[in-house]
Amino acid sequence: MNNTPSLGVVGLGRMAQALLFPLLDAGLVEPIGVRAVVASEASAVRLAKAHGLAVATDPSEAWAAPVVLLAVKPQQLDQVAQAAVQPADSAPSAGQQRLLISVLAGVKLDRLQRLFPAWHCVRAVPNTPSLVREGLTGLAFGARVSSAQRSWVEGLFGLVGEVHELPEAQLDAFLALTSSGPAFVALVAEGMADGAVAAGLPRSLAHRLAHRTLAGTAALLDGQALHPGQLKDMVSSPGGTTMAGLRMLEKAGVRSALLEAVVAAAQRSQELG
Repeated sequence: MNNTPSLGVVGLGRMAQALLFPLLDAGLVEPIGVRAVVASEASAVRLAKAHGLAVATDPSEAWAAPVVLLAVKPQQLDQVAQAAVQPADSAPSAGQQRLLISVLAGVKLDRLQRLFPAWHCVRAVPNTPSLVREGLTGLAFGARVSSAQRSWVEGLFGLVGEVHELPEAQLDAFLALTSSGPAFVALVAEGMADGAVAAGLPRSLAHRLAHRTLAGTAALLDGQALHPGQLKDMVSSPGGTTMAGLRMLEKAGVRSALLEAVVAAAQRSQELG
């Protein structure tokens, strides 16, 4: 019996789980072929029990797999790379190409390739809505990644949403908009709901309505390919309620603040790299 795993997962947090479970559901990977690594024994026991997977704190088996999903914090990268060196008897068979898929924020392909010279490296930037399979993922491929590996990676992220292959230089901006963006939108949703509570709505209803308003607005913008300014004008009657609210937003500099938030997030992504 061959005990070599088919997929290693180094760091089994929310994002790694969001990517792994659709693979299992689609039958593209068998649970018995997955080897996951987490930092603490307590987490390993809990996750193994909850999901029926082999989860451990020893990274050796995960790095024996021909494909590894790397999903730790960027600050842990150097430490993790030291554990990735495999003895000869755990190496993939002759002709087999190792594939490393990194979802580490800001960590560039050239650094990954230096730390993992035996691997063909992919840099992926998925966002949190991948948890409900409504995600956006940006991909940049290392020079050695084969066409078959590209197709497999695109299929993996396609299971949780929309996939965009981009020049690596654009991934920091992609991350700032799509990965940090949900937090910015959540702040807007919270503020809108608080305003509705201040105006007299029950809090639970205010949150529900704020969430549905954002979801419906996004669907309308996307479904009719509208520029945001077009939608703004559609609902802004002269001297009406919407214009009164928009004046307050402009006075508060909300548009400028959102712009600067995305730029700041992109710059921080560059710093992490």
